Amino acid sequence: MFNQSAIALSCEGSNGSPSDVSLVCQAFDFAYCLHEGQLRASGEPYIAHPVAVAGLLRELGGSAEMMAAGFLHDVIEDTDVTAEEIERRFGAGVRQLVEGVTKLSKLNFSSKKDQQAENFRRMFLAMAKDIRVIVVKLADRLHNMRTLEHLNDEKRCRIALETREIFAPLANRLGIGRLKWELEDLAFKYLEPESYREMQGLVTGKRTEREERLAQVGEMLRDRLSQLGIQCHDINGRPKHLYGIYQKMQRQQKSFKDIYDVAAIRIIVETNDECYRALAVVHDAFRPIPGRFKDYIGLPKPNRYQSLHTVVIGTSGRPIEVQIRTLEMHQVAEYGIAAHWKYKETGGSVAKVTTEDEKFTWLRQLVEWQSDMKDAQEYMQGVKDNLFDAEVYVFTPSGDVFALSQGATPVDFAYRIHTEVGNHCAGAKVNERMVTLGTPLKTGDIVEIITQKNSRPSLDWLNFAVTTSARNRIRQWYKRSHRDENILRGREMLEKELGKSGFEALLKSEPMQAVAERCNYSSAEDLLAAVGYGEVTLNLVLNRIREAIKIRQPIAPAPSNSAVASTLPPSAPASLPSSRSKDSPIIGVEGLLYGLAGCCNPVPGEPIIGVVTLSSRGISIHRQGCHNTDAIPGDRLIPVRWNNNPLQSHRPPTYPVELQIEVIDRVGVLKDVLSRLSDHNINVRSAQVKTFPGQTATISLGIDVVDHEQLERTFTQIRKMSDILKLRRLNQVEEV
Repeated sequence: MFNQSAIALSCEGSNGSPSDVSLVCQAFDFAYCLHEGQLRASGEPYIAHPVAVAGLLRELGGSAEMMAAGFLHDVIEDTDVTAEEIERRFGAGVRQLVEGVTKLSKLNFSSKKDQQAENFRRMFLAMAKDIRVIVVKLADRLHNMRTLEHLNDEKRCRIALETREIFAPLANRLGIGRLKWELEDLAFKYLEPESYREMQGLVTGKRTEREERLAQVGEMLRDRLSQLGIQCHDINGRPKHLYGIYQKMQRQQKSFKDIYDVAAIRIIVETNDECYRALAVVHDAFRPIPGRFKDYIGLPKPNRYQSLHTVVIGTSGRPIEVQIRTLEMHQVAEYGIAAHWKYKETGGSVAKVTTEDEKFTWLRQLVEWQSDMKDAQEYMQGVKDNLFDAEVYVFTPSGDVFALSQGATPVDFAYRIHTEVGNHCAGAKVNERMVTLGTPLKTGDIVEIITQKNSRPSLDWLNFAVTTSARNRIRQWYKRSHRDENILRGREMLEKELGKSGFEALLKSEPMQAVAERCNYSSAEDLLAAVGYGEVTLNLVLNRIREAIKIRQPIAPAPSNSAVASTLPPSAPASLPSSRSKDSPIIGVEGLLYGLAGCCNPVPGEPIIGVVTLSSRGISIHRQGCHNTDAIPGDRLIPVRWNNNPLQSHRPPTYPVELQIEVIDRVGVLKDVLSRLSDHNINVRSAQVKTFPGQTATISLGIDVVDHEQLERTFTQIRKMSDILKLRRLNQVEEV
């Protein structure tokens, strides 16, 4: 099935020296023996996957070391072979590549999210040492995506979502367009199959007519370019990938017939000068559409993509996008970083590409802050944010250009220049006018940062800084410079949520130390400091405290001195009373222990009643009409109400609500519901879907809301979705 001569031919992607041929063949033989007897989910021999990965790396111009790593990339994870043996047999370079793409599946993690975050931390660190690691990983992921139909639905969707959110943007960051487009389309196919099939039908429906129209335009342009002596390597029409068209339809709220650049004419010439001369020919032959010209040659994209883009009215009266680039620009657009290996070989050796290159600033920044970001969910969100293309180009007064994320402010710009510029930023001028530090920047703005020796970062900057690097450096400064202040701030934030009674005992308790260690801090003081400067979220710490206390809580009623444990039910927010009514969220229980009942989960704005418990748990707060209060004697009922104006921290407390939704069973319905909630800043604590063949599906959600008004708005937003059949709140009480 796999013969030596075929494997040896793969070395043509490099210089094909005997040593390279030997390395690749030995790697194949070793992988073949180790994977013998193993089968993929499709039933084919497992070795077919490493062979396909090595073949993709060959197409990308990878070296012999990269192709050897392609054959060996799964042996550490799936066999008993060690990294040391890989190095002994194939060298340190191959070992580094294989280790860089190896997952941590043999280690134990508290959650899938923690495991995923740690895998990506390791991968990015390996990328910083050798950027070829990610190219091997992308080839591995692409072949897995091509064979994804053999996995179960849950695993298919999880891998496809990770591909769309992480690996496709990574391919884009590296400029490898051909991998990015296929990864996005394959993820689209499995995450939104109905929309994918619809787009397939729309694109192929008028393909013949479209190809004839583009061929006619291309022939006309070829003749005109030839008359002017412009050497044209190629003129062709190329279709855009399905997900790109679908995204544009969604973003612009247009139907398919209103999207004019489903396909584009690509003109490939010899020099930069000929690109601009060809542009003049295009604009002379066809009427350009104002505002639709982009010069990515003079101002390349962050991934070094270069082309001239223009949109003109074609012979049929329909708009046509025209892209003009040199052959070298085309190679970079298709292969990105791999173009350095595939096309820039000199003297028999492949040109060196290192992360010191300016194009890898994003990777260096990602590695710089990842070790300081403790929470797995926050880390993964930071990775996703950091991978997307910068969309704003701003200039220094001296003319240097910097690419920033959409919505970036002068604070982001200051930290992009240098950490010390950000730390001493006192003001900013945009286009020679003073602006606030939270002003969003636009492409073309000239930004001047005003610094002062005594100026220091402000935590308020976290409210408008959008880049992960800027936000992390602000936190780092506070971490170093204001430890005592941050500990006090974190203490106040937690005390505001948990109440003062029993708080000191909680800080010195074994559960609190366990919470600190689970959040990757050595002591409770370190954890308080992290809460104070925003490195870890308040909600995360509160949830971990509840979990730790729940684990240690005895079945029997807790003694009276266990105030914290007895008033922190896992399903309700912590709510210990204050001695002053203006501090308490609930009026009528001042000076008493109380907690929100988990049976009905009341939220502010709803009528409530207090019940004196028979144990030492103090007052239990129920919604009026809760069935558990029906048999309670009147002498145990206390009139209570929500405090409309409590003294609160900068972040209002949230309250848990359980929802049950009956929906039409289709792929992606849960994602659509979660997206709708995310758009309205609703935190989702838990989500579960139950499906039944031929019937509707049931979604169970646990969400956090601030009050009853926000809950009603949430109900309204969910009910607007066409797939929603029934929506109800669990533990719903009868109206009284």
